[in-house]
Amino acid sequence: MLSAFHRDAPYLFLGAAFIAVGLLSAAFAAIRRKYDALLIYFALFAAFYGLRLWIQSSLLGMTVQDSTFYSRLRSGIDYIVLIPAFLFFTSLGLPRRFERVVGYAMVGLGGALAAATFLFGDSGFYHLINSIGVIAASSFFLIRFMSSSSAKRHSPAAADFAAIRWGLLIFVAFVVWTNMAGLLLISSPRVEPFGFAAFLVTLGYVAARRTLRRDQQLNEIQKELEVARRIQLSILPAEFPNSTHFRVAARYVPMTSIAGDFYDYIVADDYQAGLLIADVSGHGVPAALIASMVKLAAASQRAFADKPSRFLSGMNSALFGNTQNQFVTAAYVYLNAESRQLHYSAAGHPPMLLSRNGGIIEIEENGLILAAFDFAAYSTAIHKLEPGDRILLYTDGILEASNAAGDFFGKDGLFESLRKTTGLSPSAAADSILSSVRQWSAKQDDDLTVLVCDYVPLP
Repeated sequence: MLSAFHRDAPYLFLGAAFIAVGLLSAAFAAIRRKYDALLIYFALFAAFYGLRLWIQSSLLGMTVQDSTFYSRLRSGIDYIVLIPAFLFFTSLGLPRRFERVVGYAMVGLGGALAAATFLFGDSGFYHLINSIGVIAASSFFLIRFMSSSSAKRHSPAAADFAAIRWGLLIFVAFVVWTNMAGLLLISSPRVEPFGFAAFLVTLGYVAARRTLRRDQQLNEIQKELEVARRIQLSILPAEFPNSTHFRVAARYVPMTSIAGDFYDYIVADDYQAGLLIADVSGHGVPAALIASMVKLAAASQRAFADKPSRFLSGMNSALFGNTQNQFVTAAYVYLNAESRQLHYSAAGHPPMLLSRNGGIIEIEENGLILAAFDFAAYSTAIHKLEPGDRILLYTDGILEASNAAGDFFGKDGLFESLRKTTGLSPSAAADSILSSVRQWSAKQDDDLTVLVCDYVPLP
C-alpha cells in the first residue's frame, strides 16, 4: 500500500487540483449568470479529468477490489471524459462544419462506449476503438489549432491564442503518445496528466494576462470618468451671486460619477432670477453628454429668459433630433422682484413647490418633454410673489427614492421635508431635504438634485 501511495501521489495531487479548477470554473460561470458554453465545458472537462485520476488510482482499487460497479466505472470514466473534452474543443473557435462534426462524433463515441461499458462490462475492443478515435481526432484538432491564426497577429487576443495553442500542443501530444503506447503495448510512464497540467498552466497564464489588461483598462476608464466628472461639474454654475431679493442654493448628487441632472441660473441679479432644472433620461456618460447639450440649448435662449414658455420652446427646437432618442424633462421659473411675479413653465417635469405661510402649493404647468416632439408647445403660469416665499425645484429622483420595503419617498415625504426647513437658510434647507431622502432610501437609484430659492423683499 505504501508503494501504491508513492506511485499514485503525483496523480492524486493533480486530480485534486484539476477537480478544484473545474469547481472554480463552474462557480465562476454561475456567478456570471450568463450562459458560457466554453466555460461550462471546461469546468466539466477539468472536473471529470481529475475525478478520473482518483478513480483509476491503485489505492482506491485496493479498497474496492470486488466491486463490479467500480470495475466498470474505472474503465468507463475514460470514455466519459471524451464528452466534455471534445465539446470544449469544438467551442474553442473553429467554426467549420467538418470540425464540429468530428467533435460531436467523438462526443457520441464517448457516450456510446461509456454506456456499453456500464451495461456489458469492459472490453479490450472498446479500448481499441477509443484509442484509435482519440489519436485521430486529437491529431486533427491539434493540426487545426496550430495552423489557424488570428486576423490581427499582433493583437493581445492573438498572443493569448498562441499561448493556448502551445498548451494544447503539449497536452494533445501526450494524449496521442499515451494512446499509441497502449495500442503498441509499450511500457511508458503515465505522462498525459502532466500534459493536462501544462495546458491548465497556459490557460492560467492567459487568464492572468487578461485580468491584468482588464485592470489596466478599468484604471484608464476610471481616469476618464474622473475627468468627465470634473468637466460636468464645471458646466454647473457657481454659487448664486449676492442678490438684494433672492437667496438661492442648489445641491446635486449624481448616482454615478457622472449623470444627467442639470441646473443653471439663466438670470441672476438684484431684481431677477431665472432658474432652470433638467433631467435627462438614463444615467452615466450618455446622459451626461446630453446634459451638456442642454446647457448649450439653454444658453442659446437667454434672450427669452423672462418668457418661460418661449424659453422652453426654443430649447426643444435646439435639442430635437440631436439626443439619440433620449429625452429631457425640464422646469424653468423666472422671478421678478419689481413686478413681484413668478412665471413658470415646465416640460414633463415634477411640479414646482411654493412654500408660503406654513402651507405648500404645487405649481404645475407642463408641456411635452424636450427633444422628443418638434411640435411641442408650452404655456406659462403666473403667480404673485409674497414676502417669505420659498420655491423648490427638484428632479424625480427625489420622489422615486425607495426604502427597503419598496415604498417611494413621494410627495408626502417631500412636503414634510420642505415644511421642516422653515427658518433655515436655502443652503441648510437643501441639505436637510437631501438628508431626509437619504435616510429614507435603502440605496440611491437615481440622480438627486434640488434647487431652493427664497424671495426676500425690501422692508
